[in-house]
Amino acid sequence: MSRESGRPGGTVAGATGYGQAAGVLARRYEAVAFEDVHRAALAWLPARPGRVIDIGAGTGRDAAALAARGHAVTAVEPTAEFRVAGRSLHGATIQWLDDSLPELRSVRGVFDLVLLSAVWMHLDRAERRAAMARISDLSAPGGRSILTLRHGPVPPGRRMFDVTVAETVESAGSQGLKVVHHSESADILSRPDVRWSCLVLARDGEVTP
Repeated sequence: MSRESGRPGGTVAGATGYGQAAGVLARRYEAVAFEDVHRAALAWLPARPGRVIDIGAGTGRDAAALAARGHAVTAVEPTAEFRVAGRSLHGATIQWLDDSLPELRSVRGVFDLVLLSAVWMHLDRAERRAAMARISDLSAPGGRSILTLRHGPVPPGRRMFDVTVAETVESAGSQGLKVVHHSESADILSRPDVRWSCLVLARDGEVTP
């Protein structure tokens, strides 16, 4: 998610509307469990403790659940209000970074798991292409990436784009990432006009959980 032009260190375009609604959204995010949100991808989590990055971490619900499983977790979140809430709710077990796709300039190294939950729709087509290259760079040999794609109308005041499974699969393949899992689900918050796709990407042709 690129920062708005002329505002260095300012608002990230893809995060528009989140800071103002952070209190309400934080309660909504924390009211559902990681295991319920990501049920389709649980089998693809690293079997042993490793390095995990949660990009667009929100309040850190998922990052905290992964840290509780023994992983060393970096949570990337451009919305300051969410970072404050996350540190308050989940303590010091997570490393927090103020950064965003597609650049992720402050992120170093590679990770055994890259998680992007409800992030992809905030990037326009050019940003998605650049972001997929960055995800590939961040993926350790044998590593996996989990992406959830939101489909549905754009809430007022938000910046979102239509995203498709076909485009995401093609983009992943161009960066040496193979789709090893694809599933579809209804919205966990019971919004009838919203649905989700879950994709798991693997490096080096790894195809089993």
